[in-house]
Amino acid sequence: MAHIDYFFATLSPFSYLAGTRLEDIAAKHGASLTYKPLDVIALFGRTGGTPPKDRHPSRQEYRAQDLARQAKKHGLPINIRPAHWPTNPAPSSYAIIAAQKAGGGDLGQLVHGFLRACWADEKDVAEDSVIRECLQAAGFDPKLADSGLLDGAETYARNLEEAADRGVFGAPFYITDDDQRFWGNDRLDDLDLHLAGKI
Repeated sequence: MAHIDYFFATLSPFSYLAGTRLEDIAAKHGASLTYKPLDVIALFGRTGGTPPKDRHPSRQEYRAQDLARQAKKHGLPINIRPAHWPTNPAPSSYAIIAAQKAGGGDLGQLVHGFLRACWADEKDVAEDSVIRECLQAAGFDPKLADSGLLDGAETYARNLEEAADRGVFGAPFYITDDDQRFWGNDRLDDLDLHLAGKI
């Protein structure tokens, strides 16, 4: 059975634009998924990337245009300059880590719920009420927002170290069990083809 490690950030617009296509692809091929939220800004510092706010204006302008186009292409609402971005990504990431450990809900829906909250619904994913709302909507116990904070912090830090060690440099980033790496929501079709044995 194929397996995919999914490295992402709960504030990443391109992770948002992936929607739930990863989950659809995994289901299609009978592949399992491990969700690995991480601090993408810290990852940039480790791998030679530049945070969006520090990029040349031409790159920032292109990014804004591309986000709008990609959102329209995939039928997703988006606010290019959301009210609560950036914010602290750790609390939502800890909630995902706790939910993955606890089970009982839809992790793909939870991840997309946080991303949509930021990029479409003008909500602050660092706020406890938003975290609880997203957990409940995805079928998890909202009390998970209060549990496993130490474990969440440790796992979150480990995810960053693992990402840097395995060649991850952005989000979203997908790695298969045969170490094929796919960066960006625009490479999901290639991931699908790879799992089908076509590339």
